[in-house]
Amino acid sequence: QVELVESGGGSVQAGGSLRLSCVDSGSTFDRYYIAWFRQRPGKEREAVAGIAHGGVTTHFADSAKGRFTLTRDNPNNVVWLQMTRLKPDDTAMYYCAARPWRYVTPGNALDINEYKFWGRGTQVTVSS
Repeated sequence: QVELVESGGGSVQAGGSLRLSCVDSGSTFDRYYIAWFRQRPGKEREAVAGIAHGGVTTHFADSAKGRFTLTRDNPNNVVWLQMTRLKPDDTAMYYCAARPWRYVTPGNALDINEYKFWGRGTQVTVSS
């Protein structure tokens, strides 16, 4: 079973950085592809980035490319989303989610409908 808990959110000025953490308290973390999604005020939840079970392959939404990076530490059951050059438009609740790695393809890696396991989210607020 997967139980995800996010942390690291907070308030930051535009241009600043934050590192979000996603920790799994289960024992099968390395069997899952982990992704980050966000929900901005008044908008639907959208994909941000994802990282494969081995920690090498990553996928990014256009909004995150060049500004966000993902790393993974399987022995400690954690994925980090490093966010830099933050903009007010990045203000959102950020969620991590998991799905079994064997079903992931480049075409469906960030498909929100494929994710069954979700954390409760961590709030990121970027002021101008």
